[in-house]
Amino acid sequence: MAITGEIENKTVSYADFEKYENEVVTIKGTIHNIRMMSDFAFVIVRTARETIQCVYSEEFSSYRMSEDVKEECAAKITGKIVAGVQKDGSKRYELQIHDIQLLSHPADIPPVVITKKQVNCDLSTNLDYRPVTLRNPKERAIFKLQEGIARGFREFLMKQGFTEIRSPKINFAGAEGGTNVFKLDYFGKQVYLAQSPQLYKQALVAVYEKVFEIAPVFRAEHHDTSRHLNEYISMDFEMGFIDSFEDIMNMETGALKYIMNLLKIEYKNEVDLLHIDIPEITEIPTLKFMEAKEILMKKFKYQPTDMKDFDPEEEQLLGKYAKKQFNSDFIFITHYPSKKRPFYTMDDPEDPEYTLSFDLLFRGLEITSGGQRVHDYNEQVAKMQKLGMNPEEFATYLMLHKYGAPPHGGLGIGLERLTMHLLGAKNVREATMFPRDINRVSP
Repeated sequence: MAITGEIENKTVSYADFEKYENEVVTIKGTIHNIRMMSDFAFVIVRTARETIQCVYSEEFSSYRMSEDVKEECAAKITGKIVAGVQKDGSKRYELQIHDIQLLSHPADIPPVVITKKQVNCDLSTNLDYRPVTLRNPKERAIFKLQEGIARGFREFLMKQGFTEIRSPKINFAGAEGGTNVFKLDYFGKQVYLAQSPQLYKQALVAVYEKVFEIAPVFRAEHHDTSRHLNEYISMDFEMGFIDSFEDIMNMETGALKYIMNLLKIEYKNEVDLLHIDIPEITEIPTLKFMEAKEILMKKFKYQPTDMKDFDPEEEQLLGKYAKKQFNSDFIFITHYPSKKRPFYTMDDPEDPEYTLSFDLLFRGLEITSGGQRVHDYNEQVAKMQKLGMNPEEFATYLMLHKYGAPPHGGLGIGLERLTMHLLGAKNVREATMFPRDINRVSP
């Protein structure tokens, strides 16, 4: 037998039902729910992206459904497609069962009920039984939607001439500095899990000019909050030959427009099922850091405790301000203080106390950090020394600067945080397939 790579689609999906109305077809899926009536039964079959209503009755064929047909059995079901009319006048198709061929049997009853519209248990239980709870249509829709976000990010950037890269996750040093890095014993040598792909995507700007990556990053932060994870997916890009850091903000705005439009069109089923309020983006307003602080103090009578960053309540207030003042779900905050930004961030030539950097807030939550990078060798070495860093420890990183680098900058978007706020969820773990935090390393 020869393997040709030609894939034959042996079953149909619900999207094909209109084409095959009144014909006998075969579907594959998992028995999601069985509802027995007096003289018939509804058998709901869960496929990769949908649930299909099948109806069993002795009137349809000589097949007789046995007690072996149970929820969570994998099955191949043959039947006739018939159409009914819904209240709105549209057609809804179902499958009249002629035969069920069981492909596997569960050894036990699921520990959590997944056949309801949503999983009714606390978040901790939901996460404990994640391989099971993700089978619930609403739970799995979250991560199909998340696929759309990452797909939109990738598609848009590739249309803009970006190259997708793969940077290592075991590194010689932490990209962000500080102590929030996971240390590893690497054959007797101390190394670190990557905090970000920053140092590598900068190096590759001089190779490909515009690069991006969608990959996990790791932060050894002792946070146990609703918005922090110790491993999350960062959607990063870096672009060279920029005129200013506004070029980066424009690129992100374009990417977000593309993503939201993609979700509306190609992920409509998930958007509708999850009742997602997709934001309309025409333009995104900007405020300088100190302007935002003044608004918080004057307009909201809020007295900040940290003049180098924003706390969660400040972010929420700025989100409300953006919505009321600009009718925008997003707002860029620019020119963060130099003391708060990483060593590779370019200081503002007009006021070195601040940087050519920004965060993007979405409905009152920070989802992006970015800015222009230092590209001059002497300037980068001087900044490292000023911060008490030893440039010799970053010799491979400084190759970029030493041997010539274009003006460049970039950003990172937290995929789970963006998903979380699209969902209107209260905890980022709800938007994380298998969360890793200070308390959880399984399943």
